[in-house]
Amino acid sequence: MISYVKGPLMGIEEDVIVVEAGSLGLAVHVPVSLLPELPGLGQEVTVYTYFQVREDAMTLYGFLHPQDRDMFRQLLGVNGIGPKGALGILSVLRPDDLRLAIVSEDVKALAKAPGIGTKTAQRMILDLKDKISMEDVLGSMASGTDLGTGSGAAAMAGLAEAAKEAVQALVALGYTNSEASRAVKQVEIVDGMTSEDVLKASLKHLSFL
Repeated sequence: MISYVKGPLMGIEEDVIVVEAGSLGLAVHVPVSLLPELPGLGQEVTVYTYFQVREDAMTLYGFLHPQDRDMFRQLLGVNGIGPKGALGILSVLRPDDLRLAIVSEDVKALAKAPGIGTKTAQRMILDLKDKISMEDVLGSMASGTDLGTGSGAAAMAGLAEAAKEAVQALVALGYTNSEASRAVKQVEIVDGMTSEDVLKASLKHLSFL
């Protein structure tokens, strides 16, 4: 199995990048949403890969973060979604947005991906919502919390619950799941914040939309 590829970025063509590895130029299929994060041509890049082997082809799919590759693998576990479909989903929804859409059961946001209808979106939620926690979604949002300690983990759980309640409150106020989820995600959630604090901050963001 090829776990990752590291080397100079030699080319970008639509959803394929070429990374030099030794004397080889490896073609790696990537989500379109990843392209703005790539370094310049000739600069070193590390791409975490999923290697698909079929009778007629061997294909590398790549991501800049291991957790994004994990999200890709989870999508492959959903009936009816193959590598191309999973890549298409991650091209429309960044991994963090995808996790948030699944946790908040936002069918409309998921159905925006190519080839994903309402039924497939509902199946994604059903299959994946128990595998993704709000703590996962908020991992990069929360600051001031040491997740390596028991108290830190408890604090993160509390922040996740506050964020979830804020999303529910915004939906009750008439916002869509997608609007509510995006607003909460924009809030810099810090240790000690309550659901009311998150709600107030989210409403401020919504007022500027």
